[in-house]
Amino acid sequence: MGTLDGVRVLDLTRLLPGDYCTMILGDMGAEVIKVEEPSLGDYIRWVPPLIKGQSVSHLMLNRNKKSMNLNLKSEKGKEVFYELVERSDVVIECFRPGVVKRLGIDYAAVSKVNQRIVYCSMSGYGQDGPYRDLPGHDVNYIGYGGVLGITGPSGGAPVIPGVQIADLTTGLMTVTAILAALLARERMGRGQYIDVSFLDVVASLIVLPAAFYIGDRKPPTRGGWLLNGGFPCYSIYEAKDGKYITIGCLEEEFWANLCRALNVTDFIKYQYTTDDAKLKEMFQTLKKIFKTRTLKEWNKFLSEEDVPCGPVYDMDEVFKDPQILHRKMVVEVEYPGVGRIKQLGTPMKFSETPCEIRSPPPSFGEHTEEILKQLGYAEAEILGMRQEGVI
Repeated sequence: MGTLDGVRVLDLTRLLPGDYCTMILGDMGAEVIKVEEPSLGDYIRWVPPLIKGQSVSHLMLNRNKKSMNLNLKSEKGKEVFYELVERSDVVIECFRPGVVKRLGIDYAAVSKVNQRIVYCSMSGYGQDGPYRDLPGHDVNYIGYGGVLGITGPSGGAPVIPGVQIADLTTGLMTVTAILAALLARERMGRGQYIDVSFLDVVASLIVLPAAFYIGDRKPPTRGGWLLNGGFPCYSIYEAKDGKYITIGCLEEEFWANLCRALNVTDFIKYQYTTDDAKLKEMFQTLKKIFKTRTLKEWNKFLSEEDVPCGPVYDMDEVFKDPQILHRKMVVEVEYPGVGRIKQLGTPMKFSETPCEIRSPPPSFGEHTEEILKQLGYAEAEILGMRQEGVI
């Protein structure tokens, strides 16, 4: 039994943010029904790379879900949707502001049918404000939100992070908001509306840079701040074999451990110096020292000296790391027509209601008839809906 066993989620989203959010809810035990428009459905289904015609991204993100084709622009489609709403707990949508209202399936309309519904809208810039109608993607949101401005080398151009920060963190924040709203519903007896903005979420992530900006009246710069490579104690160094090691010695004791291990004890008192010449000397010295051993040698040696360090892995190394494998963050799952493929596991480890991969991702519209029959529709009615393009 999962943590959210008995909770039904209607997922109207497409692509990464919504899929990631509902993947987590599904792993926790919720019944997630992807309501997909009949012609194309969730775009992630068709995103390369493919294995035997199946998108690996789709296989990764849509486990533990059901798929139902439904044309929400048709009156019959809306009728079916509202029957689902009566029997559901959560609705999640990721359209541009105003779209669900034009379709007649916005929170105001839905809550009249089921006042206990938790309805969540995910959008780029939120449901109001001067940017509400602008299009956007991850790179735009992290640009507006200040993350790009402090990411990259000193004096260099901004660097796009290797993962979608706005998309994934908004998915996580949406899960948190939904869980909180379900808990509040137990006290209030009714659901509520949640407005989650990708830009809002990114802005909430810059808490430490913002603290320095507010406190010091000086904005952190690329490669020049405490946590983005501005000090030798918290940086990345190239090893003898061309690989890279991370050093995270923010605390005085760890910095002292590193300096003693590298035989540069004179540097201990200069951990957070603002003297540019001293910083340059320290960086140059440490870079030279780190070039004398391989990454593997440094990682073993410094770990034994109680120094926070680690490798900069490529993807192949991540999938072979003993800690990641021990924690079951890489698992193998059997998929019909595809075979056994690797999957990322779930990071949440519950003692009583563990997350699990119960079912493979659904084929396009796989559960349409099953769900309609549960709602009481007869075979002839279902056939008629298919002929009319409702499903």
